[in-house]
Order: sequence, then structure tokens, then C-alpha cells
Amino acid sequence: MHCYGHRMTDARRPIRSLDPRSLRALAHPLRIRILDALHEYGPATASRLADRLDESSGATSYHLRQLAAHDFVEEDTARGTARERWWRATQRGTRLDDIGGIDRHPDPEVRGALSLLMHETATRHARDLNTWLGTMRDWPEEWREASDLSSFTLRLTPELAGELNTRLHELVESYREKAAGDERAERVRVHLHSFPRAED
Repeated sequence: MHCYGHRMTDARRPIRSLDPRSLRALAHPLRIRILDALHEYGPATASRLADRLDESSGATSYHLRQLAAHDFVEEDTARGTARERWWRATQRGTRLDDIGGIDRHPDPEVRGALSLLMHETATRHARDLNTWLGTMRDWPEEWREASDLSSFTLRLTPELAGELNTRLHELVESYREKAAGDERAERVRVHLHSFPRAED
């Protein structure tokens, strides 16, 4: 299972499972970044997304329409005006349940879409981590003490690795609403990477 883009709030919204068709529709670097931004920061206009992502509003507007055509985003009519259209993510996040199957798909475009999504996600994770390392001294000591940068090497079967991932996801989800209403709460990024490594 591969998940990304979960928002801190709106836990009742579903998580979308990607199939080959929706994966191909999402597999564009700017579309991935737009959807990530909407998941993390909530509804926005094309111009606000353009400012956040350092892109042109024409580009963000075009890719928002493409995402809407495949039900990744929808117009937020409660916020919109005659001059500005607001957009929101239709799901809380996305996931891939059959990475191996998609990676063996007969259509090379589907395999390429999977590779692009995975590499864009890894790049985003690295960017998040580097931003934290570059700005951690700006945060109070209690937040520096609460942060974590760890790695573990275990000997597991594929079944045990899958079980571990599932339990870790469940644990993270159990914390989603615990700080609701607490003014000290901040947006916290939690990355999970698990993969086999060769002995040598």
C-alpha cells in the first residue's frame, strides 16, 4: 500500500484507491503537487496555488480542470465568487493497493505513470525533510525535541512487512483527531518508507 496526501482534518472523507486509468490521469508533476497542496492546506484558487507552487495561474488552472475531469478535485461553490473559482480535493488522500500488479501492467504508459508518482512522492518527502532540517532552529525547543529522524533494519517476510505497514498506518490514523481544538497543535508531517534491501 502506498498512501500520500492526507490532510490533518476532514477525516471522514474517503481515501481514493488508484487504478491504472486514474493513475495515468494524475501522473503529471504539477497535478501531483496541486493535489498535495489541496490535501495539506485545504481549498484554494488557481492563483493561490500558482503563488504557493511558483507556477503560472494559467498552468494551475489548466491542471485543476484536468484533475476535476477525473474526480480528484471539485469546485468549492461555498467559497467561489463570480470572479474566483475555489477548488478542493474530493478525497482525503490517495493510495495504491497493487503496486506490483500495476508495475507489471502491459501498458508502458501505466508503468511510467507509477514510476513518476513514486519518484515525485519521494522528492516531496525529501524536500519536506530538508525544509525541516533547515528551519528547525526557528521552532521552540519542545518541537525540536518532539521531532524524529530514525531508520530501522528488520528481517521480515513480505507478509510481515505488509502487516507492519498496516499497523503503522492504523496507528497514525488513530492520532488524526486527538489534538482537535488544541491551540498548540501544528501541522505535523509523518513519512513512512519501507522496502527490502539486498544483503550486499
